[in-house]
Amino acid sequence: MNTKKLTLAGMLIAFGVVFSFFSIPVGASKCFPVQHLVNVIAGVLLGPVYAVIMAFLTSLIRLMMGTGTILAFPGSMFGALLSGVLFVSTGKLIAAFLGEVFGTGILGALAAYPIAAFLLGSEVAIFAYVIPFLISTLGGVTIAAVLLHVLDRLGFLEKVNGLLHANQVMLNVDV
Repeated sequence: MNTKKLTLAGMLIAFGVVFSFFSIPVGASKCFPVQHLVNVIAGVLLGPVYAVIMAFLTSLIRLMMGTGTILAFPGSMFGALLSGVLFVSTGKLIAAFLGEVFGTGILGALAAYPIAAFLLGSEVAIFAYVIPFLISTLGGVTIAAVLLHVLDRLGFLEKVNGLLHANQVMLNVDV
């Protein structure tokens, strides 16, 4: 295991948990844009495996603290996975952003439906979570896009990528 990656992952989880008070209630879900910001950063800097594990752990801690719901699991994990996979595949930040939006806003929302229907006894339409999840992910992705664009312009992404992947081939980051 890479200690630097684990350290960054732990810091990103802590950031997501600390800012879990910032949520926007939309229907039965809580829109949590910070989770999506963290998902994109993790997908870009750490890759899909770390991003998914981080999304799971952040959702779990938020659920235990009462700042999240059971719907945070599919909502965050699909977005983190697609964000990381698409970034690793293309090396383009826009791919990471689109992966988070589609993964959370569409796939995560659709996966949340059976969970809500079974565990919460909620009788809602299958697409009921698409709009709230899209609102949440678009907020977080917008913040991530601005932040990562600035960090890329300053050369910070390349430096961090070099530190995290010292013994591996570095990714080429394009906007």
